Amino acid sequence: MEKVTAAAVQATPVFLDREATIDKACRLIGEAAAAGAGLVVFPETFVPTYPDWVWRSTPWGTAGEWFGRLLDQAVVVPSPATEAIGAAAGRAGVWVSIGVNERDPAGSTIYNTQLYLGPDGAVVAKHRKLMPTGGERLVWGMGDGSTLAVVETPFGRLGGLTCWENYMPLARYAMYAKGVDVWAAPTWDTSDVWVPTLRHLAKEGRMYVIGVAPLLRGSDVPADLPGRDELYGGEEDWLSRGLSTIVGPRGEVLAGPLVEQEGILYAELDVAKARAARMEFDPVGHYARPDVFRLVVDTRRHVTTEQDPAADGPPADPTAAARPRPDHGGASHAP
Repeated sequence: MEKVTAAAVQATPVFLDREATIDKACRLIGEAAAAGAGLVVFPETFVPTYPDWVWRSTPWGTAGEWFGRLLDQAVVVPSPATEAIGAAAGRAGVWVSIGVNERDPAGSTIYNTQLYLGPDGAVVAKHRKLMPTGGERLVWGMGDGSTLAVVETPFGRLGGLTCWENYMPLARYAMYAKGVDVWAAPTWDTSDVWVPTLRHLAKEGRMYVIGVAPLLRGSDVPADLPGRDELYGGEEDWLSRGLSTIVGPRGEVLAGPLVEQEGILYAELDVAKARAARMEFDPVGHYARPDVFRLVVDTRRHVTTEQDPAADGPPADPTAAARPRPDHGGASHAP
């Protein structure tokens, strides 16, 4: 495996403005690449922002009006929006993981989606958050097992989960069974327990973990949104303080946390060290006890507005061949 420099981009989106936020993301991809990064990771739903108002508003009041703007500014995959991000990745020659509010072309439900793009600019995978948390259920639909994907890269297998999905033991295990080496953990959580969570993930999975959150304050919310002043203050009103952190495979902090400022964290990742660390503890190998435990994962696509033959057929998991380990890892895929 090649070594790679990872970049965790802690930045402020242009609130509910898809094109402006993508322009900023493209500039930051170029900046990270110029600093030597080969992998660039952005926060949860960076485009066109995390819908923080779900925690401050009533369901059918202001939230309803703001949802309409979010729906209008959501990202269709593929679209000119994803092509712009892909073009930036291609110009820089880097791998990119970026969070978007995704809308199906013919639908009106939004999904919390993390896109993975290759250095050729193509979208190589996407993951829809399985379970929106609390107030998030007012804006996002639920994903399914079809997007529990890993991506083969020259520096190892890249994958991850979003925010509090990382507290779902079975989801983590399903991903571990795919042999993840580099774990993207985009989030909105900036509590004092999030960095310890990242360190636990890294040590449990014996992998590199890139935790990244946006930086957002009340002053970043446009004044023209109805009810804005009732929900948000100014620069002192922190929506997200960041706390982006990169962690090594034994739980050691390699960079960060970065708090209350925009910036990019960098760390060199050597997947050979992560795989060697599994000699002591491999959660889906010699430590799995498949004679006692068995995990069944349905990888069919259930949430769709498109024609998809696999939706009604047997499980279809295009990433399963990357590391088929059901007999050794205690994980199997069944309808």
